[in-house]
Amino acid sequence: MKRNVIIMGAAGRDFHNFNVFFRDNKDYNVVAFTATQIPNIDDRKYPKELSGHLYPQGIPIYEEKELPELIEKNNIDVVVFAYSDQPYQVVMNKSALVNACGPDFWLMGYNNTIVKSTKPLLSVCAVRTGCGKSQTSREVVRILNRMGKKVAAIRHPMPYGDLAKQAVQRFATLEDLKKHECTIEEMEEYEPYIAMGAVIFAGVDYEAILREAEKEADVILWDGGNNDMPFYKSDYQITIVDPTRPFDEISYYPGEVNVRMADCIIINKEETADLEDVIDVRDNCREINPNAVIIDATSPLSIENPDSIRGKRVLVVEDGPTLTHGEMDIGAGYLAAKKCGAEIIDPKPYAVGSIKAAYEKYPQLDQIVPALGYYEEQLRELEETINSADCDAVVIGTPIDLSRIINIKKPAIRIGYELQEIGHPTLEDLLKVKFGK
Repeated sequence: MKRNVIIMGAAGRDFHNFNVFFRDNKDYNVVAFTATQIPNIDDRKYPKELSGHLYPQGIPIYEEKELPELIEKNNIDVVVFAYSDQPYQVVMNKSALVNACGPDFWLMGYNNTIVKSTKPLLSVCAVRTGCGKSQTSREVVRILNRMGKKVAAIRHPMPYGDLAKQAVQRFATLEDLKKHECTIEEMEEYEPYIAMGAVIFAGVDYEAILREAEKEADVILWDGGNNDMPFYKSDYQITIVDPTRPFDEISYYPGEVNVRMADCIIINKEETADLEDVIDVRDNCREINPNAVIIDATSPLSIENPDSIRGKRVLVVEDGPTLTHGEMDIGAGYLAAKKCGAEIIDPKPYAVGSIKAAYEKYPQLDQIVPALGYYEEQLRELEETINSADCDAVVIGTPIDLSRIINIKKPAIRIGYELQEIGHPTLEDLLKVKFGK
């Protein structure tokens, strides 16, 4: 008899696990997905165009809070937990809820969820959102390009629009961002690749995406967002850990999985971390993965025009997912403003709509504005929040040119950051050994 299944997710790993394991599997009947973290994803369907011949009507998506009712109503046998950046306490709380309702609670492993590439494939993963995976991935592309390799990057999914249209996406120009109706979160990941002349793929169907990327690349780079495990079989895996959040590397799922799987571990942000925390993170990594090469690194800031904010009253806008999913209370913009001696104003009195609601949901957000823009109304609310603020300038710590997306009526200063390694071996040393042939 078929086993009835619900997949718990956040529009990423959940869809991937379905595609590679459940879609054509006659032993299981996926009754529903449940969704969390992502606005406006619930009350939709995983489309029939992607769900395969066993699901001609598609598969409904519900809010996660409806899970107990869905289990009882549909006689569910298995609930699959399929999203990331979760502390172990939360994962086991979900397990207790599911087990108390009767079904098995599954955490699917690497072997049952990977797709194999015909090209050499390198993965860049992290322990938490905001560790520095993006700048590491960009540096990997530069190194491989210098080695004469053509690289296609594939980003962990962020499909918040029409899922059928987003099955396979390719980004090589800024026009592609508009064509695919990208959110701010998506642009923050894709635009830096475009700016450096690289190509990046994303979407929903990651086997189809991989086959397209293989047509134009010598090496595939898996840019694994949301601290998730790779979707692809990796020839080499780099995992970034963050000493400003020590012990997350052994207390978050699936962050610890990534540390244990890594060939190379990068301890990033050492310039802003306490030495004791760097030592603790290093010891934890060596304890659970003694064979990995450890690289020390920083992510130094580049400030567009430091004199323009020195001593001024500024509003700081930061990368949204780093603050929300990543639970950080500051980012590059805040650090840059402090470095320049600017006075950082309290943004909360000026916040409206969903931006105001974010301060209630994420109490660690105190002196910064999260760059949230999942839908048009939220973009307008972000614009209104920024323009209403009583300040001299806006410090933008996001990886994109935010003024290209919304109308910022005050002087805006962008903050950049790139990976800088300390000592030897370097990433280039390691990648030449693995991919230099």
